[in-house]
Amino acid sequence: MMKNLFLLLSFTIGGITSFNAQKVYSVDADYKADVKVFVVDADYKADLLVYKVDSDYKAGDNDGKWYFTDADYKAKKKIYFVDADYKADLKIYFVDSDYKAGWKNSSKKAEMY
Repeated sequence: MMKNLFLLLSFTIGGITSFNAQKVYSVDADYKADVKVFVVDADYKADLLVYKVDSDYKAGDNDGKWYFTDADYKAKKKIYFVDADYKADLKIYFVDSDYKAGWKNSSKKAEMY
């Protein structure tokens, strides 16, 4: 009984922490960022298709569903939007539906872990 409770608690805590992967905060300088991001003008140019969710509990587990926090300490990743694609660690495209979100270039996935 106790072992089952421990396993259930472990999975619950593990599940909660994994949701933090896509909570992001937009910083005002590149040196403050964990990841430099460039927004491309077409989905085929992107490494990641991003859907902005309206609540933190809807943030995905590194699947392109991002929640923008109001403070850096609430975010898993701090991002900075650069003005040219060659300055970026990650190229993203904002999509209009959550089912469209996801990785186009899985080799860049580690940037958001």
